[in-house]
Amino acid sequence: MLSLSLTRHRPRLLIPAAAGVSVMLMLGAVVIAFTSRPSEPATRPGVASLPAMSATATDAQIGSTTVSVPRTADPRQFVRDVAVAIFAWDTRTASWPEELIEPFLKIADPTGESSPGLVSDLASYLPTQAAWVDLRRYKTRQRLDVAAVITPKLWATAIEQADGELAPGTAAFTVEGTRHRSGMWEGRRVASEHDVAFTVFVVCAPTYPTCHLLRLSRLDDPLE
Repeated sequence: MLSLSLTRHRPRLLIPAAAGVSVMLMLGAVVIAFTSRPSEPATRPGVASLPAMSATATDAQIGSTTVSVPRTADPRQFVRDVAVAIFAWDTRTASWPEELIEPFLKIADPTGESSPGLVSDLASYLPTQAAWVDLRRYKTRQRLDVAAVITPKLWATAIEQADGELAPGTAAFTVEGTRHRSGMWEGRRVASEHDVAFTVFVVCAPTYPTCHLLRLSRLDDPLE
């Protein structure tokens, strides 16, 4: 278990780095010290995957790939919007996967303390550059249908064991949904879908007027 390095007399956020099999493993985490609380300012569709794909997807079904996370004080709605935005990309319009990360830094922790970890988390949800090149050949794009946004059962235990180290308004929500991908294969449109689950960690009021994104669990390894 990772140790927690705490700084006395400073408000903190404890952000679980990844979901584990026990609360103690989940609490092996990154502790973010706030010096202030500012006001609100990959897989290509190749031969192996074709049997699982359908040629029925349409442009309307795939939807927009524009990343947009509206400001809101509602943590559950914020997490839903974040989840949709993370999975919304289009190899026909984005040059590289790295540029898809930049918009999320605008809604990250305003202190910047959690940004390096968040960038790493987001990168793990995106194709590598090499995979992106292959996916672009097939004009691949992606979207997410969110089925549920729920509070993990272990989160209450995490708050209790944090013993006041969590900043007010820190919350965790597990997202369950279906990832949809479509592309072109030998002149016809193909599509696939895959169930996904992950946990989003945020901080909202009263620490900030609206919600901010802190960290993500590993994909398909949510906090239970």
